[in-house]
This record gives sequence, structure tokens and C-alpha cells, in this order.
Amino acid sequence: MGKGNSGFSEAGLRRLREVLLRHVESGRIPGLVALVSRGEETHVEAIGTMRHDGGAPMRRDTIFRMASTTKPVAVAAAMVLLDECRLRLDDPIDQWLPELAERQVLKRADGPLDDTVPARRPITVRDLLTSTFGLGLDMTAPTSPMMGAFFEQGIYGQEWLLPAPEPDEWMRRLGTLPLMYQPGERWLYNVSDDVLGVLVARVTGQSFETFLRERIFDPLGMSDTGFHVPADKIDRLPPLYAPDPQTGEFVVADEADGGHHSKPPAFPSGGGGLDSTVDDYHAYFRMLLNHGMHGTQRILSRPSVELMTTSRLTPEQLAAREAWARNAVHLAHGTGQHGGWGFGMAVRTYRGDFAPIGQFGWDGGTGTTTYADPANQLVGILLTQTGMSTPDSARAIHDFWATLYQAIDD
Repeated sequence: MGKGNSGFSEAGLRRLREVLLRHVESGRIPGLVALVSRGEETHVEAIGTMRHDGGAPMRRDTIFRMASTTKPVAVAAAMVLLDECRLRLDDPIDQWLPELAERQVLKRADGPLDDTVPARRPITVRDLLTSTFGLGLDMTAPTSPMMGAFFEQGIYGQEWLLPAPEPDEWMRRLGTLPLMYQPGERWLYNVSDDVLGVLVARVTGQSFETFLRERIFDPLGMSDTGFHVPADKIDRLPPLYAPDPQTGEFVVADEADGGHHSKPPAFPSGGGGLDSTVDDYHAYFRMLLNHGMHGTQRILSRPSVELMTTSRLTPEQLAAREAWARNAVHLAHGTGQHGGWGFGMAVRTYRGDFAPIGQFGWDGGTGTTTYADPANQLVGILLTQTGMSTPDSARAIHDFWATLYQAIDD
């Protein structure tokens, strides 16, 4: 299994705690929960408070808005359908998603929406899984006609970058737009993850959340994971802060009680809608490290896990993803240092910092990060309630990973 499984050094774990404590004591992050595991050893730190003005302490079972860290987990629903041959990688999606059949494609991605050519081929399941079906959010060009159309038509809300209407209406609106690129041509962020959720619901005849719960969450014991936080758990959800970039003052972007995550959303977003805990995410990523097994139960096939966690992009697609990452460093720590992309997650194809090639996972704009590393049999999870409007949570994420890799003890 690569390197040994002897866990972490005590001095390394002490330093990890000191580094995380420093970020909280700086006053820029009210609280955080971190989990690190290697082999049989698991270590958790809960530091700081739920609110910026004090109150209840962070706890191991605090529930966080996972934002884009949703992607690596939500994609598992489609993998179950591939394992059961209810979907096939190169099947056109037209029969389930007729709204995306017979597409027009922009002549220029940033050009007018009526300057199009026909798509050269149908969109396939593989295109959705690799985020190359032709549509995506480009936060580096927020004034482009396509980004304008996403917001004007209410396909995405500007505040949350989450789908607003229920899935059938969302698909209808999406179907009125051309693609930005030909199917399979270019890696584009986020939209494919939301389309996949609709695809799963239509293939199974169940809601996306119900299918995820039955096939992934319940078998893994992920009892605190879902697309909203029920009333009897809402006291475990902190407010989400978006600090003022000028003053650093804590602005509440989403309250817990009565907020965006306190009731079921119209659209369960595979791109960014999950709420979860460190232990639930640990169970999922540990299953991936175990090639799809959870104890004696198989959740995903070994080939499915290998597909998800190996870079699927061509050299041309990789170049486009790198260009996106260079312009989007504010979205998440380290997006420029991975190289590849599998299904729903980044996969490191070169060593940009402390983490080795093959590490897989993703970050979220609410100050969340989760990765697994097969070479070291390592899982690292850091969850905060501080969004990326200032670089503070991104810095904490960077320092978490740098210190974690120094704590490995062989």
C-alpha cells in the first residue's frame, strides 16, 4: 500500500494543532474542525467557536456547508448507476435529458448567444462526468453573455452560485442556452455536477438526495449528510461568514436558523449543496482509499473508484483547466497546483507543493477542504464557517496541508 501505516508523529500533531490554533486566535476565523487519518489512526481537532462573538464551542459533530467539496461525494451516485449498467460512459444523454439534445454551440465562448454552429455530436455521460459537456461557470469572465444569461434566467443565483428552481424547470431554462464549447472539447467548472444530479434522478425515478442516501450515505453511516440541516440538528450548524474584504468585519452570509440550509432546497445541488461533518466525509474518502469497500460491504466497484480518482483530461483540456485555476485562486486553495481532474474531483498529476502525485479531492468556497492520498493512506479534512471573500480560510487550508504532511511518521 505504498508507504507504511504507522500514522503521525506526536510532535507533528502538536504542531498541526498549534498552526490551526494560530488561525483561530488571529481573530480571522471564528472556529474550525479538522480530521486527519492514516491507516488505523484518526485525530480530530475542534477549535474556536460557532459564532464570531463567542458562544458555543466548535465540536467534532458540528455540521458545515460543504460548498464545492460536495462534488467528489455527489458524483458517487452516477458511479453506482455505471456499476449497475443503468448508465454507460459513452451513452448519449438525450433520452434522459432531452433538454440538452441537438445543441447549438457558440462560435466564441465569450461571444453573443445567437452566434452559433450545430454541435458535432451528442453529449455523453462521460462528458458530464469529466466536466467537459460544454457549459460551465467562468468566474473570471462574469460579464460574458453566457454568465449574464445564467444569472438573468435564474439558472444560478448570484449570491450562492446554486441552482434556484426545481430540477425540471432548471433543465428547461438550461436547454434554452447554447453550449460554450463543443461536447468533450474543454473542461468547464460546476454546471455538469448539477446536471448529473438531474440525470441520476431521471434514470432512477427517485430524488437525487433519496438515491444518494440509500446507496451512499446510509451504507457508510453518513447520518449527518444531506442537502439541508433538519430542525433537530440546526443548533450544530454555525452561521456562514463572508468577511468584508476591506475591513475583515464578519458579515453573516447565511444564518443557521431560517437560513439557506434550514429547509430542503428546490434543487439538490451536486455542485455545492451538501451539509456534512468531518466524520461523515472521512467515511466516504476512506471508502475511496479502500477501493470502494466499507468494512465488508462494497459501495462502489474498484474500477469505478479508479475512474473517479485518476485524471481523465487530455493535454488540451488540462491546459484549459490550468488557465482557469490561475485566474481562480480566490475560489479555493491550491487549484493551480493539481493538474488533473477525475470525476467530480481534482487529481494531482504533478507535485506543486507538499502533496504527492495521485492525491484526490477538492475545496469549497465556504472554507472547506477534503483530500485523500493513496500513497500515504492519508485523509485530511478541514472545515470552517468562513467563506473565501478574504484569503484567511485559504491560508488556513494551505497551512493545514503543509503541516499535515510534515506530521507523517514512518
